[in-house]
Amino acid sequence: MSPVSPRPELARRLRGLREEQWPEVGLTQAQLAEAFGGVSISLISSWENADKPVRPPVRRLEMYATLFATRRSVHGDTVRVLSLEELTDEERVQRKELLDELLRLREGRVPPVAATADIWTYPEGEDVTIVCAELPRELRVHMEYVDPESADFVTLYTYADPDALIELYGHIRASNPRNQVNFRKTEELTPDDYTTHLVLLGGVDWNTVTAAVIKRVDLPVEQVVRADEAPTSEPGGFQVQRDGENVLFSPLLDSEGHLLEDVAHFYRGVSPFNRKRTVTVCNGMYGRGTLGAVRALTDRRFRDRNGEYLRKRFAGAESFSIISRVPVVDGKGLTPDWTLPENRLHEWPEDVA
Repeated sequence: MSPVSPRPELARRLRGLREEQWPEVGLTQAQLAEAFGGVSISLISSWENADKPVRPPVRRLEMYATLFATRRSVHGDTVRVLSLEELTDEERVQRKELLDELLRLREGRVPPVAATADIWTYPEGEDVTIVCAELPRELRVHMEYVDPESADFVTLYTYADPDALIELYGHIRASNPRNQVNFRKTEELTPDDYTTHLVLLGGVDWNTVTAAVIKRVDLPVEQVVRADEAPTSEPGGFQVQRDGENVLFSPLLDSEGHLLEDVAHFYRGVSPFNRKRTVTVCNGMYGRGTLGAVRALTDRRFRDRNGEYLRKRFAGAESFSIISRVPVVDGKGLTPDWTLPENRLHEWPEDVA
């Protein structure tokens, strides 16, 4: 199987370095062109164009790595590439790591995010943060347990998707005994939390971090939120483009509003907040869909086969997404089996060969 074309990913990474590495600087293509010497602005633009990218030569990527290895490359309005002799030992390490990453992207050797035996196993010592939305106030107003003034106050009752949180937190803690694993509500996140491995539970309607991530990643899936809670309202769904047309995958409810089948969306990719960390989204149109996305890779009866399917299907992909059915029987959501074609509604990338 040949690797995914590196060019769009490399172009996005180069633009991200210029715009996001030091956002307070407002580094321009013209400044980069001048710093690199003998490079036109149009050539810098072509290297950053993900739609029609031009692959930079290795020596230019070496300049990128050297420049962005240290904040000392920028002094006032002056931008320059320091010599290797001017770099500190720490900056040399930063340069090597960045250059290795850029060369991998140039040659198509992208990180295999589905390659581990357990997708919930992270490198030792790297922090993981599970992020939940807060249950909206209108759904908490009559619950005594969510009133901080009550003697019976229970913090977990204020979380949306607590069943998915409990299921996943225990699994990640058990799989990563030497890692710090935290769970937070969206409004509790610190700047440092954003740059850990992120696991986001719930959709864009309540979880603002899910919404922020989806806007920043290359993902052809859009969540159409539910109109309201009335049985006759539109249930929303996950919308994708297929053969030039929008296709909506919606949950199934009966005439009385009872859920018969939810829709789950699972996404894993490189974090837009820290290229050396991952972001994972487990989302459903209802809570049982979110739990289904989690249990697909935690349920001991299904996780091995589902994980093996991901490894084979998305081998070499830097990011991937799967939308699946979650059957609901007597109000209970069942774990989706991704090895059954009828359960997989949409997969992206469609072809990683």
